[in-house]
Amino acid sequence: MIGTADDVTGAAEGAEVPSDEIPEGVPGTSRFVSANGVRLHVVEAGPEDGKLLVLLHGFPEFWYGWHETIAALANAGYRVVVPDQRGYNLSEKPPAVADYRIGELARDVVGLIDAYGRETAAVAGHDWGAAVGWWLAIHHADRLSELVAVNVPHPTVFERALRNSWRQRRKSWYVLAFQLPRLPEAVARAGNWRIGVRTLRETSEPGTFGEDDFRRYRRAWDRDGAFEAMVNWYRAIVRERPTPETPRVGVPTLVVWGADDPFLEKRLAGESLEHCADGRLLTIDDATHWVIHEDPHRVARAVADHADPLPPGARE
Repeated sequence: MIGTADDVTGAAEGAEVPSDEIPEGVPGTSRFVSANGVRLHVVEAGPEDGKLLVLLHGFPEFWYGWHETIAALANAGYRVVVPDQRGYNLSEKPPAVADYRIGELARDVVGLIDAYGRETAAVAGHDWGAAVGWWLAIHHADRLSELVAVNVPHPTVFERALRNSWRQRRKSWYVLAFQLPRLPEAVARAGNWRIGVRTLRETSEPGTFGEDDFRRYRRAWDRDGAFEAMVNWYRAIVRERPTPETPRVGVPTLVVWGADDPFLEKRLAGESLEHCADGRLLTIDDATHWVIHEDPHRVARAVADHADPLPPGARE
């Protein structure tokens, strides 16, 4: 029983939950949960007494980024909780850039774990969600049982790559573009979010995203203040330039990597394991940065096996 969650009739910032927010065939219930002083929309599924598994999305997605993995993970016995992270979709959108510092984002997840009455949770994150997951594993290791990081490297590895690799700098050019005031939001909104749709389509395997996916993303991006808040994640990380207290990750960690990622060098996945006391790498050769969409069943199996006390592959 969640002591700080509200029914779906509630809403962050006065937002209403669309009747089709959760697609047919995806198990789950929409809720709002207070965590770390913000009101987060979450989709939850699976047995209430199951092991808590928090799935964190990245940019420019929302909870829906994980929608194809939820049924498999819920059926595997996990209590699956998939938030819209702060600033995204139906969750609260604090106004200041400083509200999106990585420490605050990590404390949101700690607040979710508290709200579900648990001491620990397994966390799987993709893109920015993986960045939050790494920060949690370093700074809140006592609250994580396992970490799965999908297509974002350890923060020390990423910082080193940005400092020393022109190739990675070129791949990350958009981070600097997002530092401009107001212009990124205006450009993104042009042509009914043409650039965002084109980027998802052109950087993924053919057919990965369909028209219903794009309809959902446009609706999420178009919410009042949402895209500015999403970009503020990038503004905050550049302004703060945070350094982890230690590069060492003691939490059992699985790095899942779509090998054809156009935004990140493949070598960063293996280098991330150098900072993990207990780390493994799963490389998916025929996938891109959007591997949770391109091969969701394989990702779900990997998450289930890693977070489960049974040996990998032993779960029926």
